[in-house]
Amino acid sequence: MSLIHRKKRPDDNDSQAEEEQDEKTTKFHTRTHNNKRIKKYSCFDNCCWLVGCICTTWWLLLFLYNTLPASFPQYVSEKITGPLPDPPGLKCVKEGLGPKHPVVFVPGIVTGGLELWEGHECADGLFRKRLWGGTFGEVYKRPSCWLQHMSLDNKTGLDPSGIKVRPVSGLVAADYFAPGYFVWAVLIANFARVGYEEKNMYMAAYDWRLSFQNTEVRDRTLSRLKRNIEMMVEINGGEKAVIIPHSMGVLYFLHFMKWVEAPAPMGGGGGSEWCAKHIKAVMNIGGPLLGAPKALAGLFSAEAKDIAFVRGIAPGVLDSDVFHIQTLQHIMRMSRTWDSTMSMIPKGGETIWGGLDWSPEEGYIPRNKTQGNNDTLSTQNESHGKGSQAKNPNYGRLISFGRDVAETHSSQIERVDFRGAIKGNNHANKTCRDVWTEYHDMGLGGIKAIADYKAYTAGDLVDLLEFVAPKMMVRGSVHYSHGLADDLGDPKYQHYKYWSNALETKLPIAPDMEIYSMYGVGIPTERAYVYKLTPQTECYIPFQIDNTAGDTNPHVCLKDGVYTVDGDETVPALSAGFMCAKGWRGKTRFNPSGIKTYVREYDHNPPSNLLEGRGTESGAHVDILGNFQLIEDVLRVATGASGEDIGSDRVYTDIFKWSEKINLKL
Repeated sequence: MSLIHRKKRPDDNDSQAEEEQDEKTTKFHTRTHNNKRIKKYSCFDNCCWLVGCICTTWWLLLFLYNTLPASFPQYVSEKITGPLPDPPGLKCVKEGLGPKHPVVFVPGIVTGGLELWEGHECADGLFRKRLWGGTFGEVYKRPSCWLQHMSLDNKTGLDPSGIKVRPVSGLVAADYFAPGYFVWAVLIANFARVGYEEKNMYMAAYDWRLSFQNTEVRDRTLSRLKRNIEMMVEINGGEKAVIIPHSMGVLYFLHFMKWVEAPAPMGGGGGSEWCAKHIKAVMNIGGPLLGAPKALAGLFSAEAKDIAFVRGIAPGVLDSDVFHIQTLQHIMRMSRTWDSTMSMIPKGGETIWGGLDWSPEEGYIPRNKTQGNNDTLSTQNESHGKGSQAKNPNYGRLISFGRDVAETHSSQIERVDFRGAIKGNNHANKTCRDVWTEYHDMGLGGIKAIADYKAYTAGDLVDLLEFVAPKMMVRGSVHYSHGLADDLGDPKYQHYKYWSNALETKLPIAPDMEIYSMYGVGIPTERAYVYKLTPQTECYIPFQIDNTAGDTNPHVCLKDGVYTVDGDETVPALSAGFMCAKGWRGKTRFNPSGIKTYVREYDHNPPSNLLEGRGTESGAHVDILGNFQLIEDVLRVATGASGEDIGSDRVYTDIFKWSEKINLKL
């Protein structure tokens, strides 16, 4: 059979090609649809991916941290910036220096660890675990329980019933505040390089929440410090001790020097020659000898410059009542039970800090670090002061309600005295008992009276705090005084409430002793505040730093409602340096035996890169404990040098000019 072939027409080929193309297109769209359906992730999937990426990154970094040599960050940093200088301890060893005088470290507020010895049921399993310092894990796990155990009794200023929180002992008490965040660790390590060990190093840990005298009443801390110094002097061949206090520890040791010589039972009974026999030098680091405005802001509204800054970038977060967090209210309730905070209220009144229309730092302008020596800087400041149209801040007005009040001459301000104002009760009294602050007892009339007084100088501060926080000040007035003595021979100054105020007490009779004021400068430091009334809410703090008050003029020093001057970011240079610059210099009524004093300022120089950590030239309040220049100065004195040997005074600010403006009878 023959096969008959039919010839295909051209249009038949086209039709077949189109069919094949349609089939391919259909398959492509099907695959695309399926792919899209496969790639569509849920919110849960995205969260899992995010958690996985974070965990992977974390484990990778942890692996690198544990496998790379400890010197790797230093190696990379040296490649970037060049070789780092030798640590001070190694430098002193190369010069043949070794241990001579035993040293005592006195930590400041909040830097010492606290551990639980007895607590309520919510704190089960925390025996001898750190409630303060370390990882702070309990803050996140059980915040209300943590607040309860960290607070003191609002009437006695001691332990609440059923709670015992005690200071950690030994060098580990304050070597690190948290993992990786050193306090005394760098200084201790450099002492160890020179040859020091625990037989000639002692950390005088104490419960920094208590009033200074109550550390003796409850824990016998002052007695233990006295005996440890005596023992260290004895076992080190009679060499006197070098005392190194930091921050509030400076005030604590000032109190100790009066306590140790005072007769029992109020004092330690060591006699008038105890300090002369046992102390070679007191090297105060970042000491708020005249107080700190930052402490005032903390007690008044539980905030400071950093809180005002946070409010500026995230309005409403700290003040919100979502989930009933009330963060600042809880902080205020807790911190107002810590009597130690009242030791740092500015002292000396208007004589020291200035009045409504003057202050020692009047005309201050931030230094330009590209300039040379101090004379050049002073000339620069004077020229800016003459040519600038900006108003000089009235630093003497520590608190002003409104920027206009802060800048207007006092003759144009109408002030209504708050002292006789009638208080009332807020409607919040019944709903906010879990986060009660004394503001809830003031009433709207009392709150308005505070704002109507407009401007507060250092002479008004005690009355202000007694009005807004009377229960706190009842305790505080027993333990601290913030005045200026007219006659130091008055028997009343033998009471312990005056011993931590450098303006109401005398230094010991110890002519061979030395006292140093060592502090950082070159960082804007809180000096005065612009406040405003806050909107009335159920559980609120009625006063708030006005973070909208600021100025772009670099000579005004006003940002986020805070006026700043030169200092270490926490303590103004005036407070840290005045006593050694003038009040104690030579034979004065505050320094009857003429103990030699030295002012040592350390100009802040931040780290050049992240690998340098917090830097070796930092002047910040805590970071200065890792400053190589400061550590070298301390080591040289501990190994036998005197103040003249390390260069006597070294200043970058106008501390001596500011001191001369203060009309203080010496």
